[in-house]
Amino acid sequence: MRVSYHGHACFSLEGSKGRIIIDPFLTGNPTADITPAQVNVAGILVSHGHGDHLGDAIEISKHTGALIIAPYELAVYCQRKGAQAHAMHIGGSHQFSFGWVKLTQALHGSAVDETQGMVYTGSPCGFIIKLDNVMVYHAGDTGLFGDMDLLGKLHPIDLALLPIGDNYVMGIDDAVVAARLLQAKTVIPMHYNTFDIIKQDPEEFAGKVANYSKPLVLKPGEQAMF
Repeated sequence: MRVSYHGHACFSLEGSKGRIIIDPFLTGNPTADITPAQVNVAGILVSHGHGDHLGDAIEISKHTGALIIAPYELAVYCQRKGAQAHAMHIGGSHQFSFGWVKLTQALHGSAVDETQGMVYTGSPCGFIIKLDNVMVYHAGDTGLFGDMDLLGKLHPIDLALLPIGDNYVMGIDDAVVAARLLQAKTVIPMHYNTFDIIKQDPEEFAGKVANYSKPLVLKPGEQAMF
């Protein structure tokens, strides 16, 4: 299974049965290494409605026919904008053609900021994804919560993608605790350095988390195999 980092919280995962992208914030993302036109996937996982996560999901769905997989309210919003969508909710799982997806809780918000005001898009989420027997946890935007321990026990995690940017999400020290609770074999930091307010040193995180998980710091455009 191949994981590619595209900046902020956006990753693509490719297994033998297909390729997906998560939180495709590409347009307007100063760290993005690809454009929406370069994306060709079977699924688009969107953790919540904020612009730096919903991003280009609707456009990508329209030009590829890929399903947007998201919590119910956000999925319905995307459908009304012309996208293909599969609605899910926290705790639910589904077997797709490319792999298995389960939605987890995330401690955050979810709304789309439109010119006429905020459109509420339900609960935010994280994702547990199984591709080619590799278990990946994308935490979405979240603060630390104790049930990360339960997630790790129920679904032994090979790779955890954890936010470290602070202010809107976990900071470095809380993300280290999250890695310990999850007992993930490998951890990649995300959601940092896109904007000044979430500026962090990923090498500091790597040094602190090494007692619990193998750290892997990817730059946008870099890949790893699992």
